[in-house]
Order: sequence, then C-alpha cells, then structure tokens
Amino acid sequence: MKPLTRLFRKAEAEAPADIEAASLRSDRFRLERETDWRRLERIVTELEKNRTRRLTDEDVLDLPVLYRSAASSLAVARETSLDASTLAYLETLVRRAWFQIYGPRSSLWDWLRRFFGGGWSASVRAIWLDICIALAVMSAGVLVGWLLTAQDSDWYNALVPGGLAGARHPGAERAVLEQSLQGASNSNGLSVFASYLFSNNATVCILAFALGFAFGIPSLLMLVYNLAGLGAMLWLFHDAGLTVDFIAWLSIHGTTELFAILLAGAAGLHIGRSMALPGNRSIMTAIAESGRRTAQVMVGVVLMLIVAALLEGFARQLIDNTPGRFAIGGTMLAFWLLYFFAFRRKGAGGEA
Repeated sequence: MKPLTRLFRKAEAEAPADIEAASLRSDRFRLERETDWRRLERIVTELEKNRTRRLTDEDVLDLPVLYRSAASSLAVARETSLDASTLAYLETLVRRAWFQIYGPRSSLWDWLRRFFGGGWSASVRAIWLDICIALAVMSAGVLVGWLLTAQDSDWYNALVPGGLAGARHPGAERAVLEQSLQGASNSNGLSVFASYLFSNNATVCILAFALGFAFGIPSLLMLVYNLAGLGAMLWLFHDAGLTVDFIAWLSIHGTTELFAILLAGAAGLHIGRSMALPGNRSIMTAIAESGRRTAQVMVGVVLMLIVAALLEGFARQLIDNTPGRFAIGGTMLAFWLLYFFAFRRKGAGGEA
C-alpha cells in the first residue's frame, strides 16, 4: 500500500504544476496574437454596423489576412485544448469575420429591388426563343382541343377534368352555361372552380418546368394537353353562342395565369435546349447557366399565380359584365408585356 500512497501524493503534487503550465501556455498564446484579434474584431464590428467610412484602405486589405490568422489560431486552440474562454472567443470572431468576407452581400430588400427592378424581366427576355416556341405549342393545343371536340363531343370529357367542367358539358342548355359565367350570384360555385383551376395550373407550371430535363419534350406535351382542355371549353361556349362572354370571363385571371404557364413551359424548354444544344460549353456548364436564369423566371411565375388567384377569387366574381372583364384582363396583359419586354433597366442581369 505504501508505494500506491506515494504515487497518489506525487500525482497530487504534480497536478497544480500541470494546470499552472497550461494556463501560462494559454496566456502566452493569447498575448502573442491578441493584437491582431482585437484589430480584426474592430474591423468586423465596423462592417456589421455599416460604418465602412471609419475603415482605412489598409484595414480592408488586411481583413482576409487577419481572418486567416484568426482561423489558424482557432485550429491551434482546438488541437492544444486551450482554455474555454479563448476557444469561445475565437470561434465567435472567426464566424463573424467569415460572414463579412464570404457571406451574402445584400439584404432581402436589396434582392427584391434587383428582382423587380429588372432582374426578372431580363431573365424572361433571355429565353425569348423558348417563349415563342411554347406560345406556338400552346396555340396548337387550343386548336387541337377545339377540332377534336368539334368532331366528336366525347373528346370533351377526355380533355376536360370533371372537377373543372362542373355543369359545363356538351348538351348543356345555354342558360346553364351562361349562369356558370355569372359573378357574385354564383360565388360559391365559382370559388370552388377558382380554387381547382389555381391548383391545377400551379401543378402544370411546376411539372412543365421540372420535366424540362428530358430535352423539353415532356414540357411541350404537357402544354399541348392542358391547352387542349381550354380549346374544348372554348368550343363548348362557342357552340352555345357565348364565345365573347367566355373569353371575357376567362381573361380576368387568364391573361396572368396563362402567361405564367407560358413562362413555366418556356423555362423547362430552355433547360432542355441547353442540354441538347450546349454549344461550345460543357453540358454541365450549360445546365448550370440555364438553371440560374430559369430559376429566377420560376420565382416570378409563382408570384404571377398568386396574382391570378386573387383575380379569380375577387375580381372575376365581383365584376359580371363583359366590358369590365375585358378591361381588367386587357390591362393585366398590357402590364405583363410592358414589364417583360419594354422595361429594361441598365445593368440588370439575366440576358443571354
């Protein structure tokens, strides 16, 4: 037992010495580098408070060097198990400095200002060829739906989902079809229809964009199929002598919603074309570039669908006269055309 007792006593005598040595080592480590840490902390604090005028050119140039030095000190502190306060201080300082050097350089407000101030419209103009192709395909879809249903009315049920058709079906009396176009007097039915139509078109937009990776072919087929349903409904109301009334009823939200579908289909096609025809770029580079551009387009598509939903839920039900409906639909169409193709802010990104 005596040797064991002597061993314990020796350990007790050495422990304070080891702790004191570690403390001295930590203090020395901090004193040798603390001047640079404090300077880095001062620079970062000024940047965080947007007081860049208080910084000299030397401060700005030395910021990356001081950051790397602090990061190196943090690595050493972790490896040598320095005191917890030094370690915590360095971790916080390095995190703050990293954000100022590599973090986002603009706020959400700045991003929104750039997006609405030219970024979105520039991205749309950059895919103008795809928009023209998608528009031709959508027009062909409407024509196909009309011709198929005109030849055989059974095509109507195949092209128009039951939830979308409701009381609108071949053989329905003119009064029933006319009543389905009324406003507030049939608000409950229209609310359900509007909700269904918004959900359906949102799904169409998402799929038309997402399926673009298959060289854009599925995106075009989806546009044809969905617009064929619109062509079938257009034939139905034309057959009842309500063509103008139906177009006016649809135009309130349709000029926005169909425009959104057009952009989504064009965005999907743009990605598909980039994969099939990358040019001098590698396929991955082409996909990355088109992906950044079309992602901005799709953010705008979501906003357009929200606007269309508000028009469906309120304007279309509150306004039940044809001229008023045409006025709103025409105004929205003119707004989108002017914003996308006439509004050009110098320096806006997205052009290609």
